[in-house]
Amino acid sequence: MFTLTERLTVTAAATDTFATIDLGSYVDVGDRQALQIHSVDFIFQGAAPGDDMVSDLGAGNEMRVQVTDLNRGGLVFADDRALVASGAIHLDGNGGVFHASDLYPDNYGKGSDDGRYVVNDQIYITSVASGLASSMNVTVRVNASIVSLTAKDFMAIAIQSTAADN
Repeated sequence: MFTLTERLTVTAAATDTFATIDLGSYVDVGDRQALQIHSVDFIFQGAAPGDDMVSDLGAGNEMRVQVTDLNRGGLVFADDRALVASGAIHLDGNGGVFHASDLYPDNYGKGSDDGRYVVNDQIYITSVASGLASSMNVTVRVNASIVSLTAKDFMAIAIQSTAADN
């Protein structure tokens, strides 16, 4: 297993911020190699590593982040087949911090056969904050491995991914 990491800096409220993680060197169609995602973690930080998030995000605001295997151009609903992981952090009106989301923690199982298979050449990250006092950072850590699939399994995943694109 190895870890892929990408950090997004959100600098404007209510504006989607985008990043990608290139999987081209991990996914090989000819050899039926796919990326198996075992878990996804989100680390929320203020403008600088030691900053207080309450000061940077601002009370009464939230920040959301999603990872998808297709470029949807923004946040998606939880029933979208392209959704790989989702997370959020909320600050209440009194500055209390709490974390809630629809898929977190994004842990797809404990065994070597468990995981979310991705055959696309990129995964896409979108983050947005409802309001900002400064800027906020979110680091996405994808724990994955490279697996070889049977021709039948590879085609099934590729077809499903293509169908989800429509």
